[in-house]
This record gives sequence, C-alpha cells and structure tokens, in this order.
Amino acid sequence: MIAEELLNQMIPPLKVSDTVGKAAKWLEEFHVGQLPVLDDRQYRGLVTEADLLDYELADNSGQLLAGLPLGYADVHVQSDQHFYSIMEVAIQNKVQLVPVLNKEREYVGVVTISDTLAAFGQPPIAAGQGAVLVLSMEERDYSLSTISRYIEENGSKVLSAHVAQDEHDPYRIRLTIKVNTPSLTRIVATLERFGYAITAQFSGVGELGENEQERYDALLKYLSL
Repeated sequence: MIAEELLNQMIPPLKVSDTVGKAAKWLEEFHVGQLPVLDDRQYRGLVTEADLLDYELADNSGQLLAGLPLGYADVHVQSDQHFYSIMEVAIQNKVQLVPVLNKEREYVGVVTISDTLAAFGQPPIAAGQGAVLVLSMEERDYSLSTISRYIEENGSKVLSAHVAQDEHDPYRIRLTIKVNTPSLTRIVATLERFGYAITAQFSGVGELGENEQERYDALLKYLSL
C-alpha cells in the first residue's frame, strides 16, 4: 500500500494567509498536534501547538501564519512511497501525521500514524487485535527466525516485519514487527532478556480517539537508547 492510497480526507491543510487563531482552533477541532501549511499548493511546513503558544499568550491570534518560522519543511513523502516509509518519517521526526507531495512537489494530502498502523495490520487480522514493536540491534545480531521463535514461545506470531538502517548508527538496524496479539508485556520481557533493545511499542492498531495521545507517544518514542 502506498501513500496516495492512505490519504486522510478529514484533515485539511492551513494556508499562509490563515491566522494563528484559526490554526489553534483547527488543531483542537481535529485533535492533532500538527497541521500542514500551504502557500498556494506548495507545502511550507507544519504548524504545531508549540509554535502558536507565544502568540496566543500575547493575545496576538490575528497574526498570519506567513509570519511564523515554520518547521518540518523537509518532512514529507512522495505519493508513490510505501507506508513503511511514512512510518519511518513519522517516528524519526516525532510527528503524528506526514504530508504527501506529488512529483511536482505539490501538496496532495496527509497520512496519519493511525492510518499507517492500520495498513501495517492488514491482513490477516482486524484492526485493534495486534501490536507493533520496534527493535534496534547490530546487523550481526539480526535473525528473524530467532526473534520469531522468542515471540512464538510467548503464544504470539509475527505477521509482518520490516528492516531499516538506523540513520544514527550505520552498524545498527531497526526491525519493525507486527504481531497478532495486543499485549506485548511478556514478549518485550523475553526479548530484553536476550539483549534486544526495544525502542518503541504500540499495543493495538485501531483508530485513535481524542483521549488516546498516550498511545501515540508510545509509538513515537524513537530510539532512546
């Protein structure tokens, strides 16, 4: 599954001509921590709650977003990139949505972490019945068969697995695993006992509600080794 197939039509972009007040209202309304900002169809970056705080405290909600120093201008994926790439970009930058651009670098939409995790969990089980686990290890220690055996010894099975280079250390890799049980406690304990570093975990892949930010935070703890 690729990015353009996962676009979330419910989350709109802001424009540089919009105000700080409108941005703050939309962040609250759509229950997100970031929103993309466009200049015409060109992506300029993400506005965050932290970006708006000083302006709101100073009662300057009429300030245009064009005057804000937006971050995350380089945080995006192409419309034809695989959902694994979306997950990696989100984890690396600790954001809960990733803008998607076309070949002309024009904005086409966003994909949220929950959208990506739902894709990661399909098939063979319904959303909400499994969990995602991210491990970090040296390349020489990687053995999917061994890791799978440890997981199966705890009554679970590996449904999907993806290996990516650790951009902070060329000698290490990150392994993202989808398992078919929602509880990771015993699996994590076993893997840690055998020396594997667990850098992120997410129990359940159903749609996230407004009160489930802690579940986002669990996923987005990125390589705190």
